Amino acid sequence: MDGDKIRNMEEFASVSGLSRPTLSKYFHDPESVRTSTRKRIEAALEQYDYRPNIYAMNQNRRLTKNIGIVVPFLADPFFAEIARNIENLVTESGYRPILLNSQGSPENEIDNLDSLRSIKPAGVLFAPLGRESDRSAIESFCRDVPTVLFDSNIDGMGEAFVGSDNYSFVSQTVEYLSRTGEPPSFFEMRNPANPNANKRRHAYVKMMERLGLEPHVIRIEGSGWGFEEIGRQGGFKVLEEKLLPTDTVLCSNDRLAIGFLSACFERGVSVGRVDGCDLRVASHDDHPFSRFTCPSLTTAAHDYTEVSDRSVETLLRLIESGGRFERREEELFAAHLIMRNSA
Repeated sequence: MDGDKIRNMEEFASVSGLSRPTLSKYFHDPESVRTSTRKRIEAALEQYDYRPNIYAMNQNRRLTKNIGIVVPFLADPFFAEIARNIENLVTESGYRPILLNSQGSPENEIDNLDSLRSIKPAGVLFAPLGRESDRSAIESFCRDVPTVLFDSNIDGMGEAFVGSDNYSFVSQTVEYLSRTGEPPSFFEMRNPANPNANKRRHAYVKMMERLGLEPHVIRIEGSGWGFEEIGRQGGFKVLEEKLLPTDTVLCSNDRLAIGFLSACFERGVSVGRVDGCDLRVASHDDHPFSRFTCPSLTTAAHDYTEVSDRSVETLLRLIESGGRFERREEELFAAHLIMRNSA
């Protein structure tokens, strides 16, 4: 591609073999990168005749160097892992990450957005609560601040959304469990706090019907983000009242599954894929602790790295383009099945 005209920094990163965070850092301050890296960038600029949008970059320099990161519940290990990855990428790009936790509260979510608006950040990466979010407040914020949503999508909000494909999660677990034993029941909260829970239930029903199987959704009581205890108490009820139509349980998320496994252990119900076990249990997310449960938990895993990387890349591109895209972008990443001892 020697001499070809490059249209934007994303293309330049691809052909030059340099990461977008490194390029962004160089364009904001060439002295901030190592001398050898600076020489590589300058040689690539010459080779590909690329010049960044100086007007947009000058506009961006009038903003603070802060990038806001808002998550719904930081004590959830999934959000802690995603936030850790994003913070590192934002720092590598020459920005200052400001991490805010909504603690499962719509009021806190609005307060967090108001706090960020007041400091005029260069952009915001925002994982909303979902159904409990105040749509009008979020819509107003996204008009004022360049915003990329991640994990939980709210249609029409922000300039882009990056997340995981919930149908990919559930279709893989349902297909595997149904192929290797009795088809699964779906174990979930009646009023789930997790913003992706409804999408997973719909995917379960759709996949069971596609396979010609009867879906069985088991809804347990509980509210808030204490999923492990909710799963444990719901597990007691399900086991004591013999509510399971098959010997296979598919939990909406790994934290519920951890609680359900605890209930099984306390009631003397054996879980596993070997002969003689009473139940098989599987789930979704690949919670950082799921490999350490007993038995280890079969699950469908997020691509943590891709979701984190693409969220930051998309926001940097949004900032460099002046805070608006021509049309809203959405990108979903498929899950991958991790087979462990519980199923």
